[in-house]
Amino acid sequence: MQQLSNQDASFIYLETATAPMQIGSLCIYDGSYVEAQRLTEEAITQTIAERLHLHPAMRRRLVRVPLEADYPYWIEDADFDLEYHVRRIALPSPGDRRALMKLAARIFARPLDLTKPLWEVYVIEGLDRIADLPPKSFAVLTKNHHAAVDGASGLHFLTQLHDPCASASRIEPPRQTWQPEAYPSDAALLWRTALQNMTQPLRFAATLNRLSGQVSPQQIGRAALQRAWGEPLPSLPLRAPKTRFNGRVTAHRVMGEMSVSLADVKHVRSLHPRTTVNDVVLSVCGGALRLYLLAKNELDEASLVAMAPVNIRNEGQAEDGGNQVSALFVPIGTDIKDPLERLQAVQAHTQASKAAHAALNVGSLNEYGSYVPAFSAAMASRLVTETASYAPVPPFNVSITNVPGPVDPLYFGGAPMRELIGIGPISAGMGLIFPVLSYNGRLSIGFTSCREMLPDPENFEACLRAAWDGLYKLTATPAGCSDDGKSHTIHEPGESDAAAIIQDTATAV
Repeated sequence: MQQLSNQDASFIYLETATAPMQIGSLCIYDGSYVEAQRLTEEAITQTIAERLHLHPAMRRRLVRVPLEADYPYWIEDADFDLEYHVRRIALPSPGDRRALMKLAARIFARPLDLTKPLWEVYVIEGLDRIADLPPKSFAVLTKNHHAAVDGASGLHFLTQLHDPCASASRIEPPRQTWQPEAYPSDAALLWRTALQNMTQPLRFAATLNRLSGQVSPQQIGRAALQRAWGEPLPSLPLRAPKTRFNGRVTAHRVMGEMSVSLADVKHVRSLHPRTTVNDVVLSVCGGALRLYLLAKNELDEASLVAMAPVNIRNEGQAEDGGNQVSALFVPIGTDIKDPLERLQAVQAHTQASKAAHAALNVGSLNEYGSYVPAFSAAMASRLVTETASYAPVPPFNVSITNVPGPVDPLYFGGAPMRELIGIGPISAGMGLIFPVLSYNGRLSIGFTSCREMLPDPENFEACLRAAWDGLYKLTATPAGCSDDGKSHTIHEPGESDAAAIIQDTATAV
């Protein structure tokens, strides 16, 4: 048995029927020249079976302690059935990209079964009308519970399902035979909890002694409050306006994405000192939200604030499951019309947020936060889910998570992956997330939202594209000059233009 960390357990406590806490991806493949026998249900199941030992969470199920007296445990599931987790379906006609996105959103809206290992893989056939893809193409959708993986470990899970070339890789067999575990009784779990409670003062004293001088008492209190609240606290004093994305979420989901050249993104970054790829992403997302809310006549004078998760793993922890993240809180310039000015403002905000984040010594704070009692954490999480939708001033508006992906092509059953799109969780009070993934020279800015909050995902895709184009055009020629050398200024579309973008998209579909 392995106990969940308090950060992992928070995603169990925060989950509701309308807000399952799961992350995943949608991968699209060119299957036009792959032998049919390599993509049969039996062959796909065998491919995954050979890799089970590479990611221990794939055969672990959750065990909750009665009355939430302690944090839950993982056990090796004695009833593990691989066929339950691997599913094959066909995309309904017309088999185009929008139909694929709708199907993926429906699948992702369904919560995972907490009595089984917390992952599922769907092989989706029938992608017959996807632009730039030949017939016989297919997709693979992955779902993982956030308690088991975060963005970095979830990407590691995905990579393990693939080969680095068209031919099948030779997978080294496990060094030890997998051993299932019996499901513990309630009495055994409570007895284990009693023993832990008896030794906790000693363990806390040892932690306090080891980390003495690294973290101030104020930071310890902040960490404890953060863990009880169930979400990271802002590292800077920010005002986040209330938007359509900060209310009650339903069980319905929508998703979409925009893909651009990673080299173009790096070109934009290189023109501004100390600017990162993530700064460019935050700025583009801010521009898209500005356009969308302008068209809806809902744009606030204050900038929207994004929560950006930060991976705090050490280099040797890349393959570890679970969650090891902190967060930055960054205004994303929805109050700024000019794309370059917005990028510069976002860059300044991220630098300030990173400096405050570094001063907190997050790794040590997480250790202190682990001593928050499970019952208190669970109760606080329930309070958050019940009240977050009604908060007059949300702590942040959206989440933007950027995870660097594989730089080289990946293959599934011999088929090359053409696209990698991220899917993320939304929750009460935060109904829009941008999972951003890079892969093989492309950068995908995806989004997941509630259908009632974002009823027109194709329009939001158009806003993303317009925001990127507006920024890139300003940096495609040196110092904002046209080909004839004359200085010029390009602004993002105004309020009427934003409405026209959405109207044009609606007419097209």
